[in-house]
Amino acid sequence: MTAAERHGIFAGPAERRVGFFLAPTFSMLAFVSAIEAMRAANRLRDSALYGWEVISVDGGPVTASNDMATPADRAVREAPAYDTVVVIGPFDPAPYREPAVFAWLRRLDRHGAKLGGLCTGAYVLASAGLMGRHPCTMHWEVLPAFLETFPELEVSTDLYQLDGKRFSAAGGTAALDMMLALIAAEHGWDLAGEITDCFVLERVRAPTDPQRMALVNRLGSIHPKLVTCVGLMEANVEVPLRPPELALAVGLSKRQLERLFRRHLGTTLGHYYMSIRLKAARRMVEQTNLRIAEIAFACGFSSPTYFSQLYRAAYGHSPRQDRRAVA
Repeated sequence: MTAAERHGIFAGPAERRVGFFLAPTFSMLAFVSAIEAMRAANRLRDSALYGWEVISVDGGPVTASNDMATPADRAVREAPAYDTVVVIGPFDPAPYREPAVFAWLRRLDRHGAKLGGLCTGAYVLASAGLMGRHPCTMHWEVLPAFLETFPELEVSTDLYQLDGKRFSAAGGTAALDMMLALIAAEHGWDLAGEITDCFVLERVRAPTDPQRMALVNRLGSIHPKLVTCVGLMEANVEVPLRPPELALAVGLSKRQLERLFRRHLGTTLGHYYMSIRLKAARRMVEQTNLRIAEIAFACGFSSPTYFSQLYRAAYGHSPRQDRRAVA
């Protein structure tokens, strides 16, 4: 047995051939999570269940968001017909336009390939017109921009979605959960369970498990009324609730609620709410093509000028400067 075979990488034809298309600034964690699940499946079954290749636009190496370059096996123009193609999208998917990639993906779809996206991959598939009526998910930071761009699509905040010829995962370690679910569907939960044990995982998370850490853990506070209040703030960015409305919703006086914020979070209710809205605005500045005025209104600011002043005070530069820096 060769070293490659000992690690689960087998020469010759595989039962399922998977192509990984990498866009510049792709998520290395999502890519490695998916690859490692297939490698472990091969090793544990001592068989070439999965074979994979990396595809880039021109066949050259692709640099991930962590500045590490991954060599490609093929260019899009010479890629063969794969059973499955996984698209790992760029860090900022909104401006991504590669006609050759879109045409290649559409051609694969016509030939019956299963298409999936990791992290922002579903954004690329949607830009190519390939999501249709298929439900999809992606990283929570990109969801607001995606919903603005594709309001007609069925989008969820799930960890991953499996829907016939389409699948998607939110990125990061969610790619591993999704890949384990795909392996279980094709080769049984016994194999998926063995891989889970190998990777020292407690379990394979369900699709509906939340993408983000529980709010109580993110806040570092277990005070239920404070957690409820912050949850209301995050759910009401476009039309912010006034402090008396928040206090009434959690069953406290405004003064009592302010005390909770100072005691547990070291800030005022108003400052905390403003930071939530400005963070949401910054994500839209960096990830959408919406006008600055539209972003201001979407985040509850009635004046674009006032919004820009607050943005500069918080981040040291204007929204337009931020957008130019990302571009």
